[in-house]
Amino acid sequence: MAVSLATSMACQNSQRHVIGDNESQVELRTMQTRVFDTTDQERTLRTVIATLQDLGFVIDKADLELGSISGTKLDGYALRMTVSVRPKGETQLTVRANAQYNLVAVEDPEPYQRFFNALEQAMFLTAHTGE
Repeated sequence: MAVSLATSMACQNSQRHVIGDNESQVELRTMQTRVFDTTDQERTLRTVIATLQDLGFVIDKADLELGSISGTKLDGYALRMTVSVRPKGETQLTVRANAQYNLVAVEDPEPYQRFFNALEQAMFLTAHTGE
């Protein structure tokens, strides 16, 4: 009976941990993603490049066909940001930014907020949170 109880408790703790991880992944994805009311993917990608450069990033890779831009900011640390732009439905684009600090995923909302605030201003559009 004690073994059964211990096993049951371990499963519950493990399940809570997985649920917690799923919730934190959803929160992270929400921080990383904005939806824009435009279908002009090329203009959006070019604006992403300009925004990253304005924020001090050096563009490492830009693939307009794949809709992906990567840049690195060296300011006493290495912050790498990869941004993807994908169509969402008929009238919107999803922009998702993924930041890494020294090869570790950034979970702090501040770099994402700074990027999206600058991008919104550059595009003169209001972004919607979520996917």
